[in-house]
Amino acid sequence: MKISEIKEYSDRLYSSVLHLLPQLDPEIKLPSREFFKNMLEASDTHFFIAELENSDIKGILTLVKYNIPTGTKFWIEDVVIDESQRGKGYGKELMLHAMRFAESLGARTIDLTSRPYRSVANHLYQGLGFVKRETNVYRYQVSS
Repeated sequence: MKISEIKEYSDRLYSSVLHLLPQLDPEIKLPSREFFKNMLEASDTHFFIAELENSDIKGILTLVKYNIPTGTKFWIEDVVIDESQRGKGYGKELMLHAMRFAESLGARTIDLTSRPYRSVANHLYQGLGFVKRETNVYRYQVSS
């Protein structure tokens, strides 16, 4: 498996993302083509893919870097390995790659969230050294 950071849009990539994201959450709102293009071009958004030898994209991960008064933060989002490839260590490889990349950018900590029912993913994150924090996560839904 090959892991690459992608900064340029392609229809093949977009199609793969549209296939993978519902595996994370079937209710997820899929990104528009334009939104996805802009996301790839954002300087502090790092989008990684995992490709098999036949160039099929079977995994994605987004690492975001942002600055706030208390320092630079790194956050991992939207980690998805295709259902057909799970259990082969690809998620671990993708996570380790992103973690090393964040460290090369100066990360001292990296955060992520994972729903409790995603037990395999939670086990992976804990095995990689992520520690469950005691905090409350809040979301305010802006009406549209």
